[in-house]
Amino acid sequence: MFKHLLRPRVAAFTLAIACLTAGTLAPVGNARAADAPLFIPQWLGAQYTFIDQHQSSLHSPYAGALSLRAQGDTARSDTFGAYFGVALPARLQFYVDVEMFKGGGVSGGSGLGGGVNGDVIRSGSGGNSKRAYVARRYLRWTLPLGGGTAAVTRAQDQLPGQQAAQRLEVKLGKMSVGDDFDRNRYANSARTQFMNWALINGTAWDFAADTHGYTDGLVLALAEPGWRLRYGVYRMPVMANGQTLVSSLRRARGEQVQLTLQPDPDGWALRLLAFRNIAAMGVYRNALAQAEAGGGVPVVQSDDRPGRHKYGYALNGELPLADGGDTGLFFRAGWNDGRTESFAYTEVDRTLSAGMQLSGTHWARPTDHLGLALVANGLSPDHRAYLAAGGSGFLLGDGALNYAQEEIAELYYSYAPFAHVTFSPDLQWIRNPGYNRDRGPVTFAGVRAHLEF
Repeated sequence: MFKHLLRPRVAAFTLAIACLTAGTLAPVGNARAADAPLFIPQWLGAQYTFIDQHQSSLHSPYAGALSLRAQGDTARSDTFGAYFGVALPARLQFYVDVEMFKGGGVSGGSGLGGGVNGDVIRSGSGGNSKRAYVARRYLRWTLPLGGGTAAVTRAQDQLPGQQAAQRLEVKLGKMSVGDDFDRNRYANSARTQFMNWALINGTAWDFAADTHGYTDGLVLALAEPGWRLRYGVYRMPVMANGQTLVSSLRRARGEQVQLTLQPDPDGWALRLLAFRNIAAMGVYRNALAQAEAGGGVPVVQSDDRPGRHKYGYALNGELPLADGGDTGLFFRAGWNDGRTESFAYTEVDRTLSAGMQLSGTHWARPTDHLGLALVANGLSPDHRAYLAAGGSGFLLGDGALNYAQEEIAELYYSYAPFAHVTFSPDLQWIRNPGYNRDRGPVTFAGVRAHLEF
């Protein structure tokens, strides 16, 4: 059954890559991308990910338009991606990535702070075309500052060659904020690791993005042995969960600064991040006051005003234990003020997660991995009062709320039968979905196939 579902998707993926690469790229075969002539685009990689996920039925005395479906649901998603780069003079590199999304998430991708399929982020808004789109298009410039160099291999958005250990780096263009901030070795990719949104990035970090997960911005980074400092500023969407971005950073912007401490490149890492968003956001208390004065349910979007602020913090750590780092532990913690509406990523104001990855080396399958993680998501007092009064955000709205922390457990196994291919059964259990003690618990069982070249 699974092979029957996967076969047409693999064929489509192969055809898409053939069309993208025919007659335009340097040979890839066994040749290194670094051997290609200057100015010739180099194919850095491609991927296809298929996710089939089933949601169980759940206890549901009441529900709203954005609630998980009480009777359960099944949904499938497909993402395709092709990634290109070219070396230019003056230490410049230019990258272009093309992606396409098909399908959707269970219960329409709503009803949870910690969404269960991280690839659904790429779906865009309901009215968006399901055609291919440009995900990234940016310039990268580096200035060596002395010290030694280290070899970098060909990878997505990474041309092979030598990179200075001490360097200044600038990126400008369209990209994902998560490309440079809040990365984690063990919990960072819905396509190969944990699938829950809360285990891809810290969910209280409401970073700037359109509905595909990308935006335009500028990143400045200083890398030194043992630590890195990075600052980024990006265009915010015009409205919450909107596809259109503001035209000027003076009107609205998302800013973040991150300090990474990592004395040994293969050892432990600790990342400290702070962010501030400025956008036309609504204030939960104002929406509640308006509803009390005029009757009806509160609508935070009706209070949207330019120049509103949201700020917060995130902490992210990883600790390799064995097997060359393939076995290790991780955690994330995050907080935002929760005064203004959730705007771009998801509806979470406090989060804490921890987990582990275990290498298959211990059962004679060194390319396999087992992952287990726990998450607790929470809301600010203003946010929970808004939902309890019948308000809705862009992901949550049961019509009422008996508040409790949203608690998530996820277990996955990544099986690699041969190079470039992994199959991953995934199980997620969530108590108090959408922070509502009156609903749930609920289970999500899924299977994922991932091809990467």
